[in-house]
Order: sequence, then structure tokens, then C-alpha cells
Amino acid sequence: MDRFVSNVVLRLDAKGRVSIPAQFRSVLNRDGFDGLYCYPALDRPAIDAGGNALMAEIEHLTTRYAPFSDEREQLAIALYGTSETLKIDGEGRVMLSETLKSHAGITDRVAFVGLGHKFQIWEPDRFRAELAEATDKVRALKQRLGSQTARDAPGARE
Repeated sequence: MDRFVSNVVLRLDAKGRVSIPAQFRSVLNRDGFDGLYCYPALDRPAIDAGGNALMAEIEHLTTRYAPFSDEREQLAIALYGTSETLKIDGEGRVMLSETLKSHAGITDRVAFVGLGHKFQIWEPDRFRAELAEATDKVRALKQRLGSQTARDAPGARE
């Protein structure tokens, strides 16, 4: 598998390190990056993390704007300018910086949450609340789409 999926809650150890889940490390290894790119998520109290695929997405986003444009510069500052490259030790652990932990409200536990090409690192209670809200929104969307599909189906009555 070449995507980050699932979610896992783990504790920080006494030195403040946390193990990256094995399934996430294997995706990073296949991606060809031996570290971890991280930056504070722009719109959530979480940390965006990943490897080369995440950096490629950032590159794609920034190059959509004209060179030297304000939008391109601001996007680069917000993403590249706040990114950190974390070293993964021989045991598969990383040390999150105080800046990253503070942004996400992380103290002693973290939730790793797969998002396909990247994953996020959350404080577990905040993640549970975000997941509940996202689930409610997706259910409402499914109902709207389902009713549209039924109305638009061949043979449906007006």
C-alpha cells in the first residue's frame, strides 16, 4: 500500500519521542524519504506530516501561481516556511518540536491519522471531536447525494 490509512493513538515516551506506526513508516520507506516532513496544519489544530509525496503536493500547489506573485509567496511561507524535517531514529521514533506540539495541543499522547498522501498528528481528544464532526457532515452529504440520485434515476417520478 502506498497510502496512509487508519488511525492509531500512541504515547510519547519519557524523552518526548513517539513511534511512528509501522504501517506509516512502510509508506514513508516506499516513498523514498528517510525522515518526516511536518508543518502546523493551516486550518486545524493538527500537524500535517509525510514524505516526498507531501512535498510534491506542496510544490504542485505553489507552482499553480505565477512566480513572485503574492499568492505563491504566501503559500510558500505558510507551508515551506513552517515545515520541519524530523529525523526518524533506528527504532522508528521522532521527537516533535515544542512548536508543533503547542500548535496541536499535544502533551503525552498523539493520534496518527492517515489521509492518503499524508497523515496528520493530533491530540487524541481533539481528533475524536474532529472525527465526530466530519462523520456528521459526510452523513448529511450522503443523504443529500442519495436523494439527488434517487430523484434523477431513470424512471423516477417527479
